[in-house]
Amino acid sequence: MISDKKFTNALINESSPYLLQHAHNPVSWHAWNDETLAKAKHENKLLLISIGYSACHWCHVMEHESFEDEQVAKLMNENFINIKVDREERPDIDQLYMHAVQLMTGQGGWPLNCIALPDGRPVYGGTYFRKTQWMEVLVQVAEFYKRENEKCIEYAEELAAGVNKFDSIIKTESDKLFSKEELNSCFEKFEKQFDNIEGGPNKAPKFPIPVNYIFLLRHYFHTKNEACLSHVLLTLRKLAYGGIYDQAGGGFARYSTDKLWKVPHFEKMLYDNAQLISLYTEAFQLTKENLFKEIVYETIGFVKRELTSPDGSFYSALDADSEGVEGKFYVWTKPELTEILNHDAELFFDYYNLNEVGYWEHDNYILLRKESDEAFAARYGMDADDLKSKIKSLKEQVLNFRDQRIKPGLDNKQLTSWNALMLKALIDAYLVFDEQSFLETALKNADFIVSKISKPDGSLFHNYNNDKATINGFLEDYCFVIEAFISIHTATADEKWLRLSLQLMNYCIENFYDEKSGMFYFTSANDEKLFSRKMEVQDNVIPASNSSIAKSLFLLGKYFSDEKFITISKQMLLNVKEDLLRYPYAYANWAQLMQYFTYNFYEVCFTGNESQEKFQSLNKNYSPNKLICLSSHESELPLLQNRYIENRTLIYVCSEGACQLPVENIDDTLQLLN
Repeated sequence: MISDKKFTNALINESSPYLLQHAHNPVSWHAWNDETLAKAKHENKLLLISIGYSACHWCHVMEHESFEDEQVAKLMNENFINIKVDREERPDIDQLYMHAVQLMTGQGGWPLNCIALPDGRPVYGGTYFRKTQWMEVLVQVAEFYKRENEKCIEYAEELAAGVNKFDSIIKTESDKLFSKEELNSCFEKFEKQFDNIEGGPNKAPKFPIPVNYIFLLRHYFHTKNEACLSHVLLTLRKLAYGGIYDQAGGGFARYSTDKLWKVPHFEKMLYDNAQLISLYTEAFQLTKENLFKEIVYETIGFVKRELTSPDGSFYSALDADSEGVEGKFYVWTKPELTEILNHDAELFFDYYNLNEVGYWEHDNYILLRKESDEAFAARYGMDADDLKSKIKSLKEQVLNFRDQRIKPGLDNKQLTSWNALMLKALIDAYLVFDEQSFLETALKNADFIVSKISKPDGSLFHNYNNDKATINGFLEDYCFVIEAFISIHTATADEKWLRLSLQLMNYCIENFYDEKSGMFYFTSANDEKLFSRKMEVQDNVIPASNSSIAKSLFLLGKYFSDEKFITISKQMLLNVKEDLLRYPYAYANWAQLMQYFTYNFYEVCFTGNESQEKFQSLNKNYSPNKLICLSSHESELPLLQNRYIENRTLIYVCSEGACQLPVENIDDTLQLLN
């Protein structure tokens, strides 16, 4: 078939939606592979490495301004071997060059553009460049490499050494225990950044970082600090009411550009929504606030509707743009809504603030809320339940109309790590809400991971698209799958999932663990060697792979009575403790592990025919510092051995190697936990 496109480059053979977006640029793009790197060395040309992702608005802007421009492309093609990288497919490459750009400029972001020697060591970099800036950079760096080659190589060596030191970990030798006072000091540092009017951090833009709020919820559980709980609940309500939440269709955008959670950056990512489902589920478990349940159900509804493939896997993202305009799919004019809703339009306008509060630009409004259903209903003299029913009906009409619009681009690649986060979110929601469809969706996804993502030797791929997986798994894939599989055991009592988790953990120790530092590399020992091998330590919008695997080491150490796992977990926490206490907002998942070690941690074991039902009853109560082990029959799991008695369901509560006498009802279990 003859293409009607003027240009076609090597990216046409790739499966990544982001790379395919650039397949018809006049730039002679290549994918990152051995052939491309060999070509750079053979031709003695600098690498121009441009990194982004399909839902990135400013990546699209730079493509349109520069990469679609033939004059710019001529400069790039003559002087560089040009490589496009999907940061979501290759987080290892993104991590390296992001660190390099942060060292050079003090900041990072996407698009990420880095120029490197033919061997990959970086020379120059930055983020978004306007066309004229970009052309100047291309000329200057190319001339620098030709005329001052030795100086260029010397600079690259220094920068590579800096990247090697970036986030480097030294094993901490200490017998000191973790303390409640240290955890209180972490909260105090969080508290200094609270916005207690609009929720979240006192700055803009605002990212909802779920792992931070899960730590704070658990801090409240342990300390009963009311200021902590008050801030978390304020933040969750403001997020739920804000423009960052898709009021019509459910699901969250990536971040808010302002302090009010009003104007989002409209891209919707699987990983954000997965973690926010888990967060709102945990908040409901503690508070029983109906708003939180509604958010969970609507967000899962969005994921099922927009991001779920027929085989049960989950797609990665929806673009911020549609028809080349950011947010066009999600915003509304008053005449539009009046035509859809007729005489109900005024109620809808008031409820969703189609006024100066919700006004955005060009006569468009962002739907957002400012008050609870109860307060709004009282103003209208309505029953709150009747109001909810009415608004639900109006939202369905609006959503049906919106579905006729041209939709934002879908990034349909399936990433193992993000699928695992969503899988765990569904299990979390099932365990609290007892919604069978959540479990069914989760188990279908788990079957996808086992059948399509897992290799014969038990290792994992990172990606899956067009019926094939091509990239070896990173630590983030293993750690989140391990967490998800542990959760499935809790939901199903099927020991298979615990044993799969153990198998994956043993693979990680063999292929990712560094004895010298006591931490795990992000890439496997079997992967291609880049100019630096990094460890991911700081928690961010996604928890660090090291903090996640440290938590799972702790849990699997308890499940399988393996003290070696717990020792590794403790050493990892000691390694980051100093930074954790200094910057807890970058180590909140580590802080959750610190809570495991500091407060009473319980193993709650159910054995007998009614194990699952009794656990579901227990789980209506919020008690996060525990693990659950279940079996309806005799089991060889260390926590369940010799505990099964026919025709009885017994509950054992153990802590620090000591178990209480078994009980048979939930009230007695709760007394032992409290």
